[in-house]
Amino acid sequence: MNILITRHDKIGDFITTLPLFFTIKRHYPQAKVFALVSKVNFELAEQVDFIDEVILYDTNHFLQTLNAVKKANIEISISAFIDTQLGCILLLSRIKTRIAPATKLAQVLFNKTLKQRRSQVEKTEVLYNLDLAKILDKDINLIFKPPLLTLTKNNHFRNKHQLGNKKIVLLHPGYGGSSDGNLTLENYIELANTVREQNNTQVVWTFGPDDLNTKNQLQALNSKEDLIYQPPTLLDFCHLINDSELLISTSTGPMHLAGALNIETISFFGDSLFASPKRWATVNDLNKQHNFIFDTHFKLVDAVYVIREVLC
Repeated sequence: MNILITRHDKIGDFITTLPLFFTIKRHYPQAKVFALVSKVNFELAEQVDFIDEVILYDTNHFLQTLNAVKKANIEISISAFIDTQLGCILLLSRIKTRIAPATKLAQVLFNKTLKQRRSQVEKTEVLYNLDLAKILDKDINLIFKPPLLTLTKNNHFRNKHQLGNKKIVLLHPGYGGSSDGNLTLENYIELANTVREQNNTQVVWTFGPDDLNTKNQLQALNSKEDLIYQPPTLLDFCHLINDSELLISTSTGPMHLAGALNIETISFFGDSLFASPKRWATVNDLNKQHNFIFDTHFKLVDAVYVIREVLC
């Protein structure tokens, strides 16, 4: 049996779908599990132990994506996020069972749908995604344990910068447009000062391709003790996170990468219910998630306290 799970949007969205991949592969160990993902997640998806094959969802080449899905001879598809183009690809691929949330007009292209009302935020995105598996088997075991992403140890960054056994703490002040709650750069600098006060630590500032303005601002204010790093690839970023003690960021892709690797996180969320950790909490152990709502009650000193507790 060939099963296709699709999530063709951003990094964090794909990570919140990993528990679904895991539970499907565990429940159907003889099945071949395919992933249909966007270009940004393709290399990452190839590293996931419970994904057997990855297909690129190329929004600019409909026929190429369609032919790749057809070639896989998929019998069941599960889509955590849908649009009309995806629905057409799966329908034209003659997939017998096409599972999706009952949302948007595109739902008419799927023959097994589930009403979820995700905008009401009754559970996390992870749990909404997992609920789709119940359409195949209502008794399926949905329990999973971190880490969901395991990588071979890679000390390249540590060795290059002669960090020895220092605890690497990553600060990622950018957000690539995916979060509506974030600290100021000055706030992040204050948190970096707290990290430096702890014994045997190294501050590393990280930036994505959409964070160049923030990177330029930081370079004018940065402590000479800190390192600034823009990972050349997403997989390089994953290896650095995997070798780190803590990641401090807003609710964005790197937070979810750290979650998948079960690395400790301090994360800042917008104050709307939809943007909150009630919807977008990541997948590391609960005791490794330190989530703050960026509202009128937020106090930076609370994050400072957590940094000291984690690094003591």
